[in-house]
Order: sequence, then C-alpha cells, then structure tokens
Amino acid sequence: MASEIRLVDVTKRYPGVEAPAVESVSMTIPAGETVVLLGPSGCGKTTTMRMINRLIEPTSGRITIDGEDTLSLNPDELRRGIGYAIQQAGLFPHLTVGQNVGTVPGLLGWGRRRVSDRVDEMLDLVGLDPAEFHDRYPRQLSGGQQQRVGVARALAADPPVLLMDEPFGAVDPITRGNLQDELMRLQSELRKTIVFVTHDFDEAVKIGDRIAVLGPRSRLLQYDTPEAILANPADDTVAGFVGAGASLKQLRLRRVREVELSQAVTASVTDRPADVVRRLAASEHRHALLLDARNRPVSWVRGPGEPRPVGDSVTLQSTLQDALEAILTEGGAAVVTGSRGEYVGLVEMDAVIGTVQKLRDEHAEADA
Repeated sequence: MASEIRLVDVTKRYPGVEAPAVESVSMTIPAGETVVLLGPSGCGKTTTMRMINRLIEPTSGRITIDGEDTLSLNPDELRRGIGYAIQQAGLFPHLTVGQNVGTVPGLLGWGRRRVSDRVDEMLDLVGLDPAEFHDRYPRQLSGGQQQRVGVARALAADPPVLLMDEPFGAVDPITRGNLQDELMRLQSELRKTIVFVTHDFDEAVKIGDRIAVLGPRSRLLQYDTPEAILANPADDTVAGFVGAGASLKQLRLRRVREVELSQAVTASVTDRPADVVRRLAASEHRHALLLDARNRPVSWVRGPGEPRPVGDSVTLQSTLQDALEAILTEGGAAVVTGSRGEYVGLVEMDAVIGTVQKLRDEHAEADA
C-alpha cells in the first residue's frame, strides 16, 4: 500500500520574517518510491517535509495524498496515517521498546493481541529479536538499535507514507551504512512512499529512487533519478553536490546483489578444529568462515590458530562502494549477509574492479 503525494505551489512564511522559509514548491512524489529531499542546512527541506503531515502548516499552496487535500483532514488523524522517523529516534524514554512500537496502533484502537503480534512482527522485520528487545528501555539500546526501533514504530500501523528526517545522521558511519541497507531491504518488501531528508549526497544516491536537489527556500534545482543527476547536473550548484569522482560515485548505483559472489569454506562454531583444518586442506582457501546456529558469520579461522572476528560486512542491498570500503577494511574480501543476517557469500575486489571498468567503458562510449 502506497500513496502519491503532490505539492502544488506550497509556501511557508513565518510572522515577522520578510523572506519565506519555503517558496512555491511544486513536485509529485510517486506512490511506492523513495524520494530524497537533498540540500544544505537551512534551505527549507525539513520544513517542506513537515508540511506534508502538517507538523508545520503551509501558508499557501496545496498538498494532496492520493488526491485528498491534507488541509481537509483532521491533523491528528492525518499524522496517524503517516509514519514519521527522526534523527536520534525520538523514542519515549519511559516506555519499553514494545510500548514505543505499539504506540500508534494503540491510539488507533487496535486490540491488545493484535498490537502485541504487530510489535513482534515489526521488531523482527528490522532485525531485532522480540524476545531480547521487547521489554528493554531506550537507554539500554545502542544508537543503531534505537534507530531501528524508531523505524519499526513509524511502520507499525502500516502507513502508506513514511517521512524520515535525517534518521541516520546521529550514528557512526558503519552503523549508518547498515541502517541504510536495512531501509532499502524493507522498502523492497513494503514499497511505501518514503520522503527522506538528508544533506548527504552519497546517502541520497544510495537510497533514493529520485532526488530533489533544493536551493534556498526549497527552490527545486533538479528533480531526477540519481543516475541522471550524476550524469548531467542541472547547474553548477548541483554539480557542487555531485563533487569530484562522479564516476566512482556510480558504484553507489550498483548493488552487491548484481555481481557474482564467491564462496568461502564454512564451518560451524561447534565443529572440531581438526575437522576445520581438514576441510581447508581439501580446498584452495587459507581461511574458513565460522557460522553460528542461525548461519550468521562469526569469525575467520586459519587452521588451529585464534579466530579473527568478522569485521565490516555488507548485505545484498549494499552498494558496491560500501563493498569496496569493506573489502579494503577486511583485506581481500567482504562477507555478504542476507535479510536476517545469514551468510550468503563473499564479494571480492575483482568483482568491484570489473564493474568499475564496465562503467568506464560505458561512459567512454557515451562520450564518443
């Protein structure tokens, strides 16, 4: 379930301020797509997004969701039908994880059993074991776990629209990449209409079906696919966002799932070391990958030596730029995991280099 959003000449003026914060913005956000509002701090992108769910009331213009004017709706009812995720999660500190996730379904009058089942479903969907996390409080979670709960809460009532205001801006780069991957995986399953605010061009290219590059007062500088913006920036300001190394940024348009994966020698963490050594001796590999009972990668081991924990892994939804960074960190190949953290394969440097060469050849042909 998804909804088309249309903004028609939307303007926001604040009393006592001569220039509008947002001036005459018009765009159509297609149903089921992720549209990123990208621009520098203070350009009005958050104000534009918050006018969709009327956390900020527009001064003039029209916003519709599936053809229905949002100003004709009760603001509280409108917001209960729109998921909302913000930076630092915004969880209620006095409520447990389960209570946080079940907030909106409870306000909508869902029965206790239905809410409980939905909470467990959503926690599992964002990669948090309900049995482990349901009764924890936000203070007992890492920053990345809090953001996952925030996304689960935003999706709990199955809204057709999800608004996300720099939701991953307050976490470390590795966690941020993992959360981006998780969002893309969820979107591939749920196909919501997502409006995502960021000032990070790489993030916009990675997750957006379309990018709206905004200037002062949310003036629309370019609204197009990431591919089109990388290839043909509309003006010098947009080109400044793209920056140097546009060809390398093309790796953010390619996913790990698009390249051929190799396979490691695998073993269970419960296997005897001697058995692992024999398995390695019968292969061309120097290291074996140890997996836990749920087939999740734990560590690398070489013969009877001390195991080395798996460090920076990627998912099938990760970009090849993420994969390249993980390969350089890990030193040779990066572990690839599936939707529930299970081992899928390895992505190696040769696969990334081959893709880079292919992109260069394509650009050379286009230039010719």
